[in-house]
Amino acid sequence: MAEMMKAQVVKAPYQMEYTEVPIPEISDDEVLIKVKVCGICGSDWSIYTGKYAADKLPMITGHEFWGEIAKVGKNARNLKVGDRVAVDICLTCGTCYFCRRGDGLLCETFTQLGIHTNGGFAEYVKAPWKNCYKLPDELDDYTAAFVEPLTAVIHAAQRMDAKIGSSVAIIGCGLGILHGALAKARACAPVIVIGDDPLRLETAKKMGADITINIHEVDDVVAEVKRITGGVGVDYVIEAVGTTQTYEQAFKMLRRGGKIEAFGIAAQGDTAALEPYEFVLGEKKVSGSCAGIGNNWGEAITLLKYGIIDPRPMFSMAVPLAELETALKEIREKKNLVKVFVCPELKERVYF
Repeated sequence: MAEMMKAQVVKAPYQMEYTEVPIPEISDDEVLIKVKVCGICGSDWSIYTGKYAADKLPMITGHEFWGEIAKVGKNARNLKVGDRVAVDICLTCGTCYFCRRGDGLLCETFTQLGIHTNGGFAEYVKAPWKNCYKLPDELDDYTAAFVEPLTAVIHAAQRMDAKIGSSVAIIGCGLGILHGALAKARACAPVIVIGDDPLRLETAKKMGADITINIHEVDDVVAEVKRITGGVGVDYVIEAVGTTQTYEQAFKMLRRGGKIEAFGIAAQGDTAALEPYEFVLGEKKVSGSCAGIGNNWGEAITLLKYGIIDPRPMFSMAVPLAELETALKEIREKKNLVKVFVCPELKERVYF
């Protein structure tokens, strides 16, 4: 008889069940991980509501996890039971046109743990051993769960490739806070974070933003950014909201010759009004990024280990696994909640 574990299973849109399921069986090329902490991401809500990956249900979501290795497949190297690991959640084929070009995020069979297949909102999760990155002792349990979000921000920053001393505006004060912190670490200035919540904007300031703009306190966000930059516009804009309106604003606040990094996911089929004239005579540029992959995990671990990025001001609370569905709803209702963690071993809530 199979050994069982507790897990939160999204059965159908708006239907989550806290139940017992079999502990995953691993292959020779996989490891079994005892989940310690898993962060809640906006995509977890999108899957819960059926707006994303509905065809994959039923499924255990959760991709911002770390844990201790409980079992090791016979082909695994340099890993042992008890090792603390974070996991590159990206599963690629390695042989398609895009993979052979080094564009794994565009893989024709691209799959992510906790997004397209079972993830970390459970007591155990399995993963390929090659995707595991050992965690140093310097990372506390909750900071260790911030590796995955930071990988996505790192990949975006690498795609944007901002120059030292360049101005950066970030639209959005969720992961936008982290984008601001990394822009500051790259010696950009001024770093401007734009959002709609005073507490989140204050957190952005604590984590390195030079200037914050509350959209409810200015008549025209674009005009305010132009004012700050002497009428020129910013060198770079990171759009981290994902609406047509904010993409249009990003394009307008960008200086001639500047670059937009598209990070916020708009609904498929949404269109934004952009002037082709500005691409040609204004030489404006756009690049996109959707996630971290590969050694972005190693890079994130290094930045966290040495305190280049300290995400702790973003931490709001940790809840037991049994309270996941409640926590998902609370995050939507209470904007002061920034980062919420789920811990299978936790018996009662922890507030930061």
